[in-house]
Amino acid sequence: MALANLGTVVLDCPDPRALAGFYAEVLGGTVEGEGDWVDLKVPAGPSLAFQAAPGFVPPAWPAGDHSQQFHLDLTVENLDTAEKGVLALGAKPLDAADPSRTFRVYADPAGHPFCLCAC
Repeated sequence: MALANLGTVVLDCPDPRALAGFYAEVLGGTVEGEGDWVDLKVPAGPSLAFQAAPGFVPPAWPAGDHSQQFHLDLTVENLDTAEKGVLALGAKPLDAADPSRTFRVYADPAGHPFCLCAC
C-alpha cells in the first residue's frame, strides 16, 4: 500500500510565469498564479509548479561531476513535429542528433533537461 500520492512536481527557476508558459505550450493546461510560485494544471498527469529561486543555476547535462537532479520524460506521437514545436518555444537541443533513437534530449528555457519520447 502506498504511503502517499504524487501531487505536484516543482521546478526551481528564475521566472516562474515564463517557464510555466513554456510548459503550457508544450503540454497544454492552465497557468495559475503570479510571483514566486506559479502552477500549471495539466490535462493529463500531475500538475507542475514553478518556484522562483534566487541565484538559480541550471543543471549541467551531461556531466559526470554534477547531478542533473531529475528530468521530465514527455511522451509524443511524432518526434520531428514535437522537436520543431519545442525549439520554436525556446528549448535548446542537448542530445537530439541521432534520429534512430526513440527519444531526444532538450533543455527548457531555464536549462532543465527534458526528453521527448516516442516510446
